[in-house]
Amino acid sequence: MISRNKGILSLEFLIPNVGFLLIAALGIGTLYHFVVTPRANELMIERKVKSESGKLGSAGPEERSVFLVIKDPEPMFEVIFCTWGLITLGFKLVQINREKKLLTKDFLRIQPGERIIPEDAFDRYKELRTTFDNEPHWQGKLIPECVLAALHRFHATASIQDASNAVKERAEIAADHLDSSLSLVRYIAWAIPAIGFVGTVRGIGEALSFAEQAIKGDISALTANLGLAFNSTFVGLMLCIILMFVLHIVQSQQESFIIEAQNYCRENLVDIMKVPAKDDQARVET
Repeated sequence: MISRNKGILSLEFLIPNVGFLLIAALGIGTLYHFVVTPRANELMIERKVKSESGKLGSAGPEERSVFLVIKDPEPMFEVIFCTWGLITLGFKLVQINREKKLLTKDFLRIQPGERIIPEDAFDRYKELRTTFDNEPHWQGKLIPECVLAALHRFHATASIQDASNAVKERAEIAADHLDSSLSLVRYIAWAIPAIGFVGTVRGIGEALSFAEQAIKGDISALTANLGLAFNSTFVGLMLCIILMFVLHIVQSQQESFIIEAQNYCRENLVDIMKVPAKDDQARVET
């Protein structure tokens, strides 16, 4: 959750930016090679045969098949980008669910009625630090970071408010990190319709180059390129709607986790902290 390595050679950068893109490109490329392109070619041959035999009437369901809509390069790149974004968002959801499992952990093992005072906070801090260091899958997680920060601050300042602020600061840092980690998906959501507009411009441009043939009565090339123009925009907008909806779900899960983490620390740590009064401390010392 709280990353300390954000370089371009870090796993945090390479996995979503390179790894997931390669997975999406290879998967969708294979799908197009073995399924989409052969099926689209079959449908185009069938349409051509029907057209030459005079049996092609109004456009039927087969002629508006999804294979014909996404067969061109621009829709293929849009599908790749959308798959890239969805894989990235799925990875984010898995990370959040893993962190949410820590909300059920009892890190401090406080007995009923027991309170944490500043003198004991540092001992608990050292004990938990050792435990966290021995558990690699806990390192960098928000809950352990908040617990350690609160205990350390409480020991240093003997202030419950400062301990609460330490939890809030860590949670805000984690929230900013989660939000910035979605910047790649926001770029993908912008790039998908942009690719569609590129296909629209290319399709219209190529269609205009066949205007002379259309005037002579051959409109097949003109309609094919206009189909590319409209299909590219249509596919791009539809995929963008889907991706933005999933992005909204992931953002909601992240925001709710930040709130749950703060509530966990308040209920299981901050609320059981106590600063002894001076006369209580004097009694203890005597």
